[in-house]
This record gives sequence, C-alpha cells and structure tokens, in this order.
Amino acid sequence: MTHILSPKRWPLWLALLILAGCGTTPPSSFPQHPSSGNETSSLAALPAWNSQTLEDSLQALKQSCKPLQKKSAWSGVCREAGQLQENDGDAVRRFFENRFTAWKLHDGNRDSGLVTGYYEPLLSGSRTRSERTPWPVYGVPRDMVSVDVPASQRGRGALRAKQAAPGRLVLAASGDIEINPADFPADPRGSRLKGRLSGSRLLPYFTRGQINQGSISGNAPVIAWVEDPVELFFLQVQGSGRIQLDDGSFIHVGFADQNGYPYQSIGKWLVDQRQMTLGDASMQGIKDWLARNPQRRDELFAVNPSYIFFKVMPGDNGGPVGALGVPLTGGYSIAVDPRYIPLGAPVYLSTTWPHSTLPLTRLVHAQDTGSAIKGALRADLFWGYGTEAGMYAGRMKQQGSMWLLLPKGLTPASAL
Repeated sequence: MTHILSPKRWPLWLALLILAGCGTTPPSSFPQHPSSGNETSSLAALPAWNSQTLEDSLQALKQSCKPLQKKSAWSGVCREAGQLQENDGDAVRRFFENRFTAWKLHDGNRDSGLVTGYYEPLLSGSRTRSERTPWPVYGVPRDMVSVDVPASQRGRGALRAKQAAPGRLVLAASGDIEINPADFPADPRGSRLKGRLSGSRLLPYFTRGQINQGSISGNAPVIAWVEDPVELFFLQVQGSGRIQLDDGSFIHVGFADQNGYPYQSIGKWLVDQRQMTLGDASMQGIKDWLARNPQRRDELFAVNPSYIFFKVMPGDNGGPVGALGVPLTGGYSIAVDPRYIPLGAPVYLSTTWPHSTLPLTRLVHAQDTGSAIKGALRADLFWGYGTEAGMYAGRMKQQGSMWLLLPKGLTPASAL
C-alpha cells in the first residue's frame, strides 16, 4: 500500500501502549480468503440492518467507486450508486439489498476480532510564530539523508556510499561517504537508514529530544506554528490532522517522512515507571498525567525518539486520504488488512461503542490500511476529526464481527 494518511500509523490505543500481551496476536496461519465455509446471508438478515441509516454509507461507497468503477465486477454497481440520492433512504436500502451479498468473515474457528479506532486531530495554530503559537510543525529537514542498507549488510562493519540524488545515498564500494550501520537504531519495519552528513560520515539523524531542543531550527521548513505541544505529539502519533489558522481557514497535514527511529511507547514507559496503571494508559489518561506533571513533559516525550515530518495535503474540507486513494468518511471508513478484505468493499460491522456494551452496527467501507491491522477479523474505525472523534478513537478497543459485502456473483476469493 501507499498509506497516504500515515504509513506508520498505529491504532491509537496500541500506539500509546504497545505492551507485551496487550495487543492481539496475529494468527499463525491465515485463510486463503477471508470467508471460511462460504457462509453468506441476505443483508436483511444482518443484525440491526433494518434500523440502519445508509446515507453516509452511500456517500462513502461513491468515494470507493472512484477507483473501483474501473473493475468490471464493480462497474455496474458503481454506476447505479452514482445515480442514487443520499436522502432517498428507501432507494438506498433497496440498492444495497438487491446488489450485494453478505459474506460472514472468519479466521479459523473465530468469527469475531478486535476493532480499534483512529482519528484526525484538530490543532489551533498560525502561519507565524508568536507567544500563543510557539510550537513548529516541521516539514522534511533539508539536511536529512536516507540510504537503504539490507539486513544482510548490517553486521559487516563500515560501508561506503555515494550521493545518488539530493537527500539520497546508495551503497557503492568506491563511494566517498562512510556509514557504520551499527551506529543507527535497528528498525524492524525496514532497511532504510536516516542520517545527516558530517564531513565524509553519515551520522544518525536527530532524535525527538534533540529536535525539541532546537537541533533542526532553521534547517527544516515550518508548515505552521501551533498552541499546544501535547496535541502536536498526538498529531504525530496519528500521522495526519488539521490545523485551524487565525483567520478560520484550515491546513491539512499528512505524513511526509520520519527521522529513522522506531516508535517507543510513552504509555508503556508510564506504566513501567508506575506512574499509571495499564487501564489508565489511554490518550486521555496520558493527557491527564501531563496536566498534573507539566515539568516532566519533555522527559516523557523524549522516551519516543521517533519524529514525524509533515507535508501539506490538498484540500481543506474533505477527510484525510487513505490507502485506497480517496478521502475517508468519519464513522464510515475502516482500515483493514487488504490480504483478506479488498480495499473499497463495504463491510457490515457489528461491535459495541467504546467502554460500553451498547451495540454499534454500521455499514462501513474498507478504505485504509495500517501497520498493526493484521488478519481477516481486524478493523480500525476512522472516527473523523477533532476532540470528540479523538475521545472515541482513544477508547475504542472492542470485539466485533464483520460481513464482507460484494456485488452478487463475486466471491471473496475472486475479489482479492
């Protein structure tokens, strides 16, 4: 995938915690397709289907159809969806019931899995620095350099490289730049090292703590200045967000690059330091701790050396763009594992509201992916943007069941 929203985004609760045993363990083996036993049903038989309002779901489907309409199995469905009016509830319901089959998702003997949440933060900021807005939202630093070093070469001692393009090195035995891979943090997600040139040597790039102390000041573009360093930290956890400027306009920012260090959980650190219990290690719990201990903010943030750099995203009114390449719809887009659920497909979700047993059933759409979203029964619900969305996303860690909706005549195996 090309995860435009955030290639490194984790479900919010997991990104804050990542404690051994706290997340779900991906199955050791996966089904060849997401439905075992070919268990199908009519949409009318789905739990609470008849009480659904489907207008927002239709709008999300129309977004999915921008890429899906090029596929023959979807072209007719997408053409019909484009002719429907969202406010004609009866026609929308008939459309879904007549055109789709629901396939119950399983993973081995399990028919339910973990449903988490994510959101798009909303920060207050300005184009200019002031006493009110002293915290920079950085673009990619001009002095950051990357080079791909395969794992097989990590233990071979010093390597040589040469410049291939601005900000980009390639390994070359005759190169004039020395790299010692042992100096760089080990990141299991990839082989790319991020550094800065010091004479003829490539050194690891600055950590979060160093950046917060001003190490890249004047050497990285500033997209905006924001009011709250805590909200800026959580913007980096999510990987995208909105900044409302003095004149009321908005800037959309999204993931551009990262400083080369693996993510370290501040929630785990707080629990390890016995500053809070596992049950309190939510986004709000961490914010409450910081409100009580403002003098320890820099110490806490430095626990996570990873730092995200942003870029301005097009548009200022739609949602962030997910892996499908279309804007996400708050409450109606989910991130999935595309090995088992085809991107763009509707998914009927039956779960519960965060910290509640109150049922939450909704026709959502697979429009995004995420680093921790693995397996056929795993979903991450996009809640939208702002404070309320963040509250729901930060608390969302529920069990849920899912049905994959496919145009009649299409099977899960042929849809992938």
